[in-house]
Amino acid sequence: MGNQSHFPVFLLLSLSLTICSFHSAFASSSPHHHKHDHHFNKTMRSLHFSLYQHETINKTGFIVVDGIAGAGVTQTTTPFGTIFVFRDNLTASAEPSASASAVAGVAEGASITSSFDGLRSLSLAKITLKIDGYKGSISILGGTHNTKPSDYPVAGGTGDFLFVQGYIRSSPVDLNGPTVVYKIDFFLYWPPYATAVHVSH
Repeated sequence: MGNQSHFPVFLLLSLSLTICSFHSAFASSSPHHHKHDHHFNKTMRSLHFSLYQHETINKTGFIVVDGIAGAGVTQTTTPFGTIFVFRDNLTASAEPSASASAVAGVAEGASITSSFDGLRSLSLAKITLKIDGYKGSISILGGTHNTKPSDYPVAGGTGDFLFVQGYIRSSPVDLNGPTVVYKIDFFLYWPPYATAVHVSH
């Protein structure tokens, strides 16, 4: 009986020493942890630029599945469920004539109309780029509003854009006429572990 009565006291003492040791180790490692975060921010590589997407219905963009309900087909709307595919040039100029020359990239993808007013869709695209010493592709996925700016998270990349992160913003510039134009802003960065990425700046 005597030995059993001292066992809980011994157990509590051991547990208290373990907790104190763990707290001390954690406290001593905290400054190193914060220093690591600071180093992460200092070594972040980023890239920001803008291009213009030129899309012409029945030339670079096609409806392949008709929608079933809601809005009709206009420059900015398609019926709910419509599947639209595109392969559009990206240039440094918003002028429609620029789509035939000085191509800096190509956007290939598809969208599915997801609202009954025909203004919103789910979109995915692969954007192949050759600009300012960078060559490769970026994949994006997200929601589109046909008449308002839309942001798409970057899902990945290839070539010089391997391990790239960030987002892309598409903003309508000209929605009239056979060719519609969108401004595409790229907000990209590479985490420090992406050492294989070619950076020319």
